[in-house]
Parts: sequence; structure tokens; C-alpha cells
Amino acid sequence: MKQLFKASLLVILLINLVSCSEKMMDDEEKAALKLSIKADIAHHLQDAHDFHLFTMKNEDGSEKHIGFPLPVILIDGGVEVFMSSKFHHGHAVAESGGKFYKLNHGKIYKTEADGKLHFDEEGHAHNEMPMDVSITKSVFSTLMIVLLIFFLFKKVGKSYGTSLVPRGFGKIAEPLVLFVRDEIAIPNIGEKKYKKYMPYLLTVFFFIWFINLTGLTPLGINVTGNIAVTTSLAILTFIITTASGNKNYWKHIFWMPGVPVPMKFILAPIELLGVLIKPFALLIRLYANISAGHIVLMSLIGLLFIFQNVFARGAFFGLTIFLSLIELLVAFLQAYIFTMLSALYFGMAVEEHDHEEGH
Repeated sequence: MKQLFKASLLVILLINLVSCSEKMMDDEEKAALKLSIKADIAHHLQDAHDFHLFTMKNEDGSEKHIGFPLPVILIDGGVEVFMSSKFHHGHAVAESGGKFYKLNHGKIYKTEADGKLHFDEEGHAHNEMPMDVSITKSVFSTLMIVLLIFFLFKKVGKSYGTSLVPRGFGKIAEPLVLFVRDEIAIPNIGEKKYKKYMPYLLTVFFFIWFINLTGLTPLGINVTGNIAVTTSLAILTFIITTASGNKNYWKHIFWMPGVPVPMKFILAPIELLGVLIKPFALLIRLYANISAGHIVLMSLIGLLFIFQNVFARGAFFGLTIFLSLIELLVAFLQAYIFTMLSALYFGMAVEEHDHEEGH
């Protein structure tokens, strides 16, 4: 009984400590912190005109942003090129060629020298927007990953010129190349026609995998969480599928064999719609899964700052570590799924159906 009584007192004491520690932060501070966390998550998911690593607070309370600027390229009655540092993270007006530009929520607007923006009732700026073809954070990250993949595989290719035994990165690349060939390309496309699609399948697989892995680093890279990137990848798959389609592929879309004629007129629009839905499913699946993973991880990290007691912080920290490990699997899984579905669409486009016609 004494031990039970002591344990009850200990539990009550711990509960009081937890509740007191949570009251150390008042409601206004919690509300401000929550808004700051939401803004950080939104900023991470969006593309940016500079590469922001982290922010430090000076002794006077001012903020110091650590990172580096990127080139801004605008088409506005000509080509205007300057560095994004002119915007001072959206706090200043950038001047180029006698024209003035203001950065607001990741978008660039034309303004007068005072940098004034005009907003509608919903809070959207309706100033004129120049055509923006800048080297943004996503573009810069994509170029770096492409160069990394190029040099890694160029080195692997040279190593096979002197020895058939893989060395260095080749020890990782060779099993994955064989995996894409034996488990994705051949089963879905066939042994006769898979070879011409292997360069694209390998490029997509390693590009998505590498990009997803860099998204888990503290660098704040979220390329596959950018719908423009996933849309571009899906369009490439759509173009290759459409260009590879043989007569049997198009026949089964517009005039299905073995189906009554009235049903053919009904099914043809549905099949044609399916051709357009396939790349849409590709881009949404990759975009949604990667974005959801980033939102969940950053939300858990934000909770570490909201909850002040040790027990809650320990639980959220452990959960963050666990989900980060799961995200390593998701990074590979999403590259596999995108590559596998692309190979499946290619196989459907080149598949022969003559044996079905005989039946």
C-alpha cells in the first residue's frame, strides 16, 4: 500500500510539473508561434528566388538570413537579369533597366519606385506581372542533382572499362540498374522491346530517388513537392507512351475489337479520357505523397517548440525520427512506383494483340 501511495504521489507530481511547464507560454505566444510554424511550412513547400538555409536572430532582435541569392530573369519588354538579393527577402524594391519590381509571396510584380502593391478585397495583388523564367530554388536543385547523377554514372561507366567488378558508387548502382531492368522494364514491356526504354526509366528512377533523398536533408529542398516538376515528368511519360503506341494500342482505344458497335461509341470517349488520366495520376501521386511527408515532418518539428514539457517533446522527437526513417523508404518507393507505372504504360502501348484477334 505504501508503494502504491508513493507511486500515486509521484504521478500527481509529474502531472503538476507538466501542466505548470505548459503554462509557461501564454496563449498569445502560442498563437504567434503557431502562425510562425505555418508560415515556415508554407515557405518550405513553395519555390523561392533565393536559397534560404536558416535564420539567426541578432542581439537587437533583428533576423539574419543565411543562404545565397539566385539569378532573377524576367521578360518584360526585353530581358531583365539581376540577383534576388536586390529584393532583400521581399523587403525592398528591385530596380533593373529603369523598371521596378516587388517580391510578394514568391511572385514578382511590377511597381512604381515606391514599391506599392495594389490588392483586391481578397488580398490578392493585381499589379502587372512580368514573365518569370528565373533560376529558382527548385531549378537550381534540379540542375545540381542532374549534374551529380551525370558525373556519378560517368565515373561508374569508366570503371567498367578496366574491370567488370563494380567499385565505389557502382556497388550501389549496379543492383539498382538490374532491379529496374529485371523487375520493372522486362515484366511490363517485354524482353523484345524493353531496351529502348531503359535510358528513360533509369533516368527517371534515379532522378526522383536522389531528389527525394535531398528533400529529407536540412537544405529545404522540395523539388518533387513542386507540382510543376511532377507535371513535367508525367508529360514526358505521356509523350513517349503516345509516340510508342502501335495500331493495336490505338485500335483498343477508338474501336475495341470484340465489342458491339453501339458500345464502341460509348467506350471510345472513356478510353480516350483514360489516356489523359494516366499522366495526371502519375503527377498527383508523386506530388501528394512527397508534399504530405514534408508537411507531417515539419509539423512534428513545430510541435517540439509549442509543447514545453520534456515528456511531450521526447515523444514528438522520437516520432519525428521514426517518420524520417519511414520517409527514406517512401523516397525509394515513390521513385519505384513512378518508374513502374511508366514502364506499364509503355508496355500497353507496344503490346501486340494478334493472338486475341485469332481467338
